Amino acid sequence: MPDVLASRLADLDPLTLYALLRLRVDVFVVEQECAYPELDGIDAEPTAEHLWVEADGAPVATLRTYVGADGVHHLGRVATQVDHRGRGYAAALVAEALRRIGDAPVEIGAQTYLEQWYGRFGFRRSGPDYVEDGIPHLPMRRTPGT
Repeated sequence: MPDVLASRLADLDPLTLYALLRLRVDVFVVEQECAYPELDGIDAEPTAEHLWVEADGAPVATLRTYVGADGVHHLGRVATQVDHRGRGYAAALVAEALRRIGDAPVEIGAQTYLEQWYGRFGFRRSGPDYVEDGIPHLPMRRTPGT
């Protein structure tokens, strides 16, 4: 399993922050053709944590966690460079994020085709499908102990 690094925004060095944000823009805005404000303000929230995996000293996969105003943990912005997919990096990130969160409930707005993939981490559908930025999604929730 790859090493997973983690940091709050204020503790990230500028080049790592740039690489993480660039990776997200490359995947979500360019590859998936979603024209939306990727820098949504959540990255700078005090509860937000950035996790990533590096290859050759550069981030190649990332995700973000935060606690919403409702007190629920959220997991999102899961992205892997196209040439590093299929190596288990996203799974390592999700597993580490869930380990760090512990027994608290976690919600995610997952792309619909990933329902079974997130299911292996204990996430279950928690509502109807919806479309976000032209891509089918579904809400999922992980409630440990249920």
